[in-house]
Amino acid sequence: MNKRRILTALVSVIIAFLLVIALFVVANSHVLPAKKADYGFFDWVSYMLHMDRDADGNPIGHGWEFIRGAEMTMLISIIGTVAGFIIGLLVAIVKTIPISAEDNIFKKIFLKIVNGILNIYIEVFRGTPMMVQAMVVFYGLMQAFQIDLDAMTAALLIVSINTGAYMAEIVRGGIEAVDKGQTEGAQAIGMSHWQTMTSVILPQAIRNILPATGNEFVINIKDTSVLNVISVSELYFATKTIKGSTYRTFEAFFIVGVIYFVLTFTVTRILHIIEWIMDGADHYELHVEDDAETGEEATAACP
Repeated sequence: MNKRRILTALVSVIIAFLLVIALFVVANSHVLPAKKADYGFFDWVSYMLHMDRDADGNPIGHGWEFIRGAEMTMLISIIGTVAGFIIGLLVAIVKTIPISAEDNIFKKIFLKIVNGILNIYIEVFRGTPMMVQAMVVFYGLMQAFQIDLDAMTAALLIVSINTGAYMAEIVRGGIEAVDKGQTEGAQAIGMSHWQTMTSVILPQAIRNILPATGNEFVINIKDTSVLNVISVSELYFATKTIKGSTYRTFEAFFIVGVIYFVLTFTVTRILHIIEWIMDGADHYELHVEDDAETGEEATAACP
């Protein structure tokens, strides 16, 4: 059953990309009217998606601007989600360090201070809009500390830290969802907290949180649009520029809506495929074989 679902998801992703390619091909092959005053809806869409150049080398349409904007959006989303996942993972591991009565007073105080700082970080970045965070980081750091970040660096920093705050709670929930008996068993055989997390708990927790992690990735693809306030040339910023030069709002945002949908649809299907692969086979058959040396029956579970 998993193989069928994986194949269906792959086919749907391929179809989505083929439709986008077909849209660009049709738009670039469409013959535009001589005067823009005669343009209809499809004429404006075709003009915006044109990727040709005139005799002087100037672009006729804005197709490449959409493509570069989509590339920047995906780059920020991927790096921000991966970095945010690592931040959230580390924060969740620290927050789940147990404090027992036998621990010395310095360890207790240190962990309480660290947990307090991490709680403040999580609450602040989950409780404020990313647009506000972008303005504070990009402009505030320069005015307050003379730290001059370029727009791309600031964007990656903002998305990573913001995602890390959400992922910290997601990972913590995934860790706590694993049966406590496994933690107790690992500690009974002498494993440290770090060994227990990396070898026993996290492999199970990561599978549990994969859907939520994928949802964060999809949210980041859409939320990168707020980074236009610090002039990051992502997809929404490119669309605003195109709208400003053509004065055609509906056509420009119709195109960007289609692109956003294809990006999120593709990412969602790919993440579903990863989930199904991690789930393994739907059922197992028990095979019984005779041991040639001992004559005893041996069993093995095969997918």
